[in-house]
Amino acid sequence: MTATKTKKQKKAKGGDKALLRNKHVLYEASVQSPDADLSFFRRVFKRHRKADFRRFREDFCGTSLLSATFVKRHADNVAYGIDLDGPTLAWGREHHIGPLGDAGERVVHIQDNVMTADVPPVDVACALNFSYWIFKERATLLAYFRAVRAGLDEGGVFFVDAFGGQDAMDDGKEERRITDGKTPDGNKVPNFTYIWDQAKFNVCNHDILCHIHFKLKGGKKIKKAFTYDWRFWTLPEIRDLMIEAGFASTEVYMEGWDDDADESDGIFRLRKTMENDSSWVAYVVGLT
Repeated sequence: MTATKTKKQKKAKGGDKALLRNKHVLYEASVQSPDADLSFFRRVFKRHRKADFRRFREDFCGTSLLSATFVKRHADNVAYGIDLDGPTLAWGREHHIGPLGDAGERVVHIQDNVMTADVPPVDVACALNFSYWIFKERATLLAYFRAVRAGLDEGGVFFVDAFGGQDAMDDGKEERRITDGKTPDGNKVPNFTYIWDQAKFNVCNHDILCHIHFKLKGGKKIKKAFTYDWRFWTLPEIRDLMIEAGFASTEVYMEGWDDDADESDGIFRLRKTMENDSSWVAYVVGLT
């Protein structure tokens, strides 16, 4: 399978080629949809608060793609990105924050623990891509939710995501072909395969070990590009802990199903009940 290359890509050498194979580029192309996430946050926030949000906190921000996208949306938007990993933050500053010019000054990077980071009060906070599942003990996750709640301004909203379904606790691999990836500067990423690998699941304590692998053009493989040692948290557990942490109420949003296309319809709707499909992804929202 040969990806169509632009003239710019055909001339790419050295560092450009390395960027096309960089694990952060591949991850962003496979996993992240910053515009969709921010549009969903805006829809829910406006539904409850009748206004847009301007101050945003991205916990476990990684490369800060979400924060960079947020500040580009409006001249008054300010984002705080928190992560412990210095090299990943540096990569994000080079490839996402720096190119924004003056707007990049409205992304504040904080290399710190999300539990203790000193961040001004914000309108919206989030922890996406199941990153908060790194907290395996109930008391620890409760402490994290309390820290987020304390960092939200009056009327603030907290967003996390979660996955589940009939297959969610099984060992196994799922492959997905990625054909529309772009580098931070807009170049086409040659088609590649994203592999989600659920390596182990412990039914006694819900420990789950997962990896992300990539298969690139020409047969090159990047094995265990990312590894996640998590606890699998269920929706009722997450919602109960949010309430215990001081949130006034919680909501769950899940996608519908398109029978004709035989796939999810991509629209996250507020749910009171939902059938347990083979797999699903949900947003859990904490309201103050």
